[in-house]
Amino acid sequence: MERALEALRSGAWLTPPRIRLIAIAVLVASVAGCLSLVLTAHGLIDLKGRPLGTDFSNVYAAGTYVREGNPAAPFDPAHQYAREQQIFGAATPFYGWHYPPFFLFIAAALALLPYPLALAVWQALTLCLYVLSIRGIVTSSARPPEESAHPAPVPTEPARHGDWLLLAVAFPAVLVNVGHGQNGLFTAALLGAALLKLDRRPLLAGILFGLLAYKPQFGLMIPLALAAGGRWRTVAAAAATVALLCLATTLVFGPHVWRAFLDSTRFTRIVALEEGNTGWYKIQSVFAWARMWGAPVPLAYALQSAVTVALGAALVRLWRASAPAAIKAAALCLATFLATPYAFDYDMMALAPAIAFFAVDGFARGFGPWEKTALAALWATPLIVRFVAHATLIPLGVPAMLVIFVLLLRRSTDQFASAMAISRAFLLK
Repeated sequence: MERALEALRSGAWLTPPRIRLIAIAVLVASVAGCLSLVLTAHGLIDLKGRPLGTDFSNVYAAGTYVREGNPAAPFDPAHQYAREQQIFGAATPFYGWHYPPFFLFIAAALALLPYPLALAVWQALTLCLYVLSIRGIVTSSARPPEESAHPAPVPTEPARHGDWLLLAVAFPAVLVNVGHGQNGLFTAALLGAALLKLDRRPLLAGILFGLLAYKPQFGLMIPLALAAGGRWRTVAAAAATVALLCLATTLVFGPHVWRAFLDSTRFTRIVALEEGNTGWYKIQSVFAWARMWGAPVPLAYALQSAVTVALGAALVRLWRASAPAAIKAAALCLATFLATPYAFDYDMMALAPAIAFFAVDGFARGFGPWEKTALAALWATPLIVRFVAHATLIPLGVPAMLVIFVLLLRRSTDQFASAMAISRAFLLK
């Protein structure tokens, strides 16, 4: 028992062959699951009566309205559902449109294609962008310490061996995202690339952060961290990007589309979030955790607000400190997810850059106790989090993310850096 606990504490059980075996098994199972959905489908409908790509059906349906010159229609649940039934059949479930109006540009472009091709193009394109983002993180080259107070991370072991690609593609949230035709891959790509470019190309980082506004619920922590770190050029670029998106949307679709969007937010807040009609076990937030356990709406909001404020305070302190850039980036990815009450398991794709940044710093400075095991647990969490919560009402996502966030804060301290330096010097002897 003691040996097993020590292996978990040190992470010695995570040998490269074992990591590869687990990742390959998950990847094979994921591919097999996706193929079975496609091969057993009847036209555009799977065996459970859902459109292939499930949530992507709302994007495609919204895009068809835009092509007809009616961009406000997707924000009306009745109109949106009518179009989904028209495309996929009267028995199809309802998939609501909850995005800001500027995401209609992408929806309209995808609706130019037949549905199966549009789904394939969207998934393939966003998967490539995600892989490129993770590749950039794990293969970042080091700069000499005298060039920067926050040198970029050194190339990691997974980067040298190529295991990063296997781990990135096999990340269970990829399967969840692909199965739902969702946009988590796009979110992870934008977030990871923005944080990667923050030091060397701050304006580009700001543009990428600005594009993340298509998921406005993830915008609570990003400006706070950037302001705390004095990244004002990036803040300005992000604000300008959002302003241009809003202007283009207004010019192309008309100002009435914003009224339609604002009216639709009440439906999203009450039906999708507060009443949990999509399923509490799917939403990975403190708010959903509290509601799943029977808390009234005001208490659930109060608990979520308390966690969000605590995360913001910790993030400000971290981004003002002289911690490594990779630690700040990983912490921001986690805080971005944890700060919102409205985050689903497919949105856990945002954890991929967090894991990559954490691993980069770990290979550069050494891993502390329990860190490798905690990272492995976080990597695996999207595979089981929905099913465990549905069967037992035990949430796993939020606790796993909070543990990693605390470990990141520990890594940011001078005491941790000193301990790792001493440990590395001892091992080198």
